[in-house]
Amino acid sequence: MIPSRLALAQWPRVAAGLLAVAALVAACGGSTTQQEPFYAERVFAFGDETSVLTGSPAGNGLKYSINGLDDDGNVDCRLNPIWVQAVASLYGFVPAECNPNGLEPKAYIFAEAGARVDDVTRQVERAALLVDRRFGDKDLTTVLAGANDILELYARYPDESRDALLDQARARGVQLARAVNALVALGARVVVSDLPSMGLTPFALKERALHTDTDRARLLTDLTTAFNEQLGVNILLDGRYIGLVQADLQFRAISDNPGTLNVTEGACTVAVPLCSTDTLVPGAGAFTHLWADDTRMSSFGQSQLATLAIDRASRNPF
Repeated sequence: MIPSRLALAQWPRVAAGLLAVAALVAACGGSTTQQEPFYAERVFAFGDETSVLTGSPAGNGLKYSINGLDDDGNVDCRLNPIWVQAVASLYGFVPAECNPNGLEPKAYIFAEAGARVDDVTRQVERAALLVDRRFGDKDLTTVLAGANDILELYARYPDESRDALLDQARARGVQLARAVNALVALGARVVVSDLPSMGLTPFALKERALHTDTDRARLLTDLTTAFNEQLGVNILLDGRYIGLVQADLQFRAISDNPGTLNVTEGACTVAVPLCSTDTLVPGAGAFTHLWADDTRMSSFGQSQLATLAIDRASRNPF
């Protein structure tokens, strides 16, 4: 079922319920291996625009997705939360970029619009300096990047061969894994998501229609898969420190069986982050499309990622 705007605005209550369930399951000797529920004391977000809220003096930043509007038609950053907001709300935290009530922010966004894996490495280094090169074992970090890397590599085709680009995609996956492992070495706990296939995006479908030299959507999927495989095999395979979110599987399943969800077109008629529920194609809403634009997730896509990440944060034996 597609979640309503009201449902997404109630993430803090939903998140608290998930924590309570995790604690009950652990107490009863259920399937989770977590002995005690993990309660983060701070949350740090690393990656690209999927995890970004723009800075705002009023603490009411914009999303690179579909911004929600209040009853007066003004953007309210608390509506249609992005996945890192939802993870932070699991512990009752808000980031400074979405803090209209002036609460003490305990969620910190280091992610940057347009970031590639190289930038994530620098984000981690910058955060390490701010915490005196040591996170606490109750510091939870989130990581998602790679989309801009895949698009960069794809743009080199056909001047560079498919095999050469696949090798470079694998190298980027290894590099992101090293950034994740660096967070662990600094003491943090990490929820890292793999990359939903760029071959499923409206951009990929348009590229397939424009070019007849090869299946361009398939090439984008193969580049994503190469990236994800190396990310998965090179991160520290220990659930006490890292929880891997398999977003790619979820987005593929949705694309294969979309029901009434539009998975082939972007919902926005203006560029993100200026897109809101007032600037969508006719008949669209924040949760009617998988994609906000040609490559970025809609509020529905963000909610899917949030659900997976919250489950991983709740169930991993951190």
